[in-house]
Amino acid sequence: MIVELNQRTRDIFRHIVEAYVETGEPVGSRTVSRRLGMQLSPATIRNVMADLEELGLLMAPHTSAGRVPTDAGLRMFVNGILEIGDLSETEREAIEAQCANRGRSLPDVLEEAITMLSGLSSCAGLVLAPKTDRPLKHIEFVNLSPGRALVVMVTEDGLVENRVVEVPVGMPVSALTMASNYLTARLTGRTLTEARTDILAEIEERRAQLDQLTAKVVAAGLATWGGSQGQQGYLIVRGQARLLEDVSALSDLERIRTLFEALETREAMVRLLDATGKAEGVQIYIGAENELFRHAGCSLIVSPYTNAKDQIVGAIGVIGPTRINYARIIPMVDYTAKVVGRLIG
Repeated sequence: MIVELNQRTRDIFRHIVEAYVETGEPVGSRTVSRRLGMQLSPATIRNVMADLEELGLLMAPHTSAGRVPTDAGLRMFVNGILEIGDLSETEREAIEAQCANRGRSLPDVLEEAITMLSGLSSCAGLVLAPKTDRPLKHIEFVNLSPGRALVVMVTEDGLVENRVVEVPVGMPVSALTMASNYLTARLTGRTLTEARTDILAEIEERRAQLDQLTAKVVAAGLATWGGSQGQQGYLIVRGQARLLEDVSALSDLERIRTLFEALETREAMVRLLDATGKAEGVQIYIGAENELFRHAGCSLIVSPYTNAKDQIVGAIGVIGPTRINYARIIPMVDYTAKVVGRLIG
């Protein structure tokens, strides 16, 4: 549709969208006239706005003279008019510094990345983390406190993940060491999925040379790692409260509440991000284009990230109101995905 608009109409439409992104308020003809340096009269601009409304690119949210872009209008703006900026060297260095792993586990790196994205974009940050189902190099149990131990798993390609598990109170350190040695010997070079059934069967049939307490630790570790991650990976969301900062009416609040419920169930979002991982580069979902945001009035900007073998293993992005600053946030999400990919590689 963009090719059907003459230059004057494009300019007017661009200023309407940019003013709406800045303020969140309906944009009137006088505002556009001032932004254009009074090159066109408000009457001329009103006629063009009426044409744009007829094309389905603008709408009047109420009876005032102001207009806001529709989801279709925002899509046309993003695809055909938007000039995407580039990050400054300072911004790039800040993103890299925030995401730097410094020996931390993969979930910690990803949480740091989306917390940083949430703060810079004033949106909610989210990431689809890769499932840890890859050949293993080492697994270890570390005593934390009575009844709790930390299980650390290291993959052959260097990813480190850790999680807290419950163990019998009074568990001696020797039992944790035995559990670590037992699992490392049977998991090395195999994925957890490949080895889990065999190990549990060995314990059940009492073929494993383990005492009762150590067997419980092994089973607890396998249950924690094997039962919490689906085939598509797992979703981490941070900064949801930022979605409330733009709410100005009860109807807006209800739409955001619906989105929160969708994020809590997580399944729909995991499917969406998993589908994003089959595409290349930054993907943008605006408002009703996706069922998940149909009633929420939100947009998702997301980019897949890859591992050392250039395989897409997850996706990272932000959710915000449809009037988010696309020009600034698109390169921000894109660069963060590249940094995360380098770190996990």
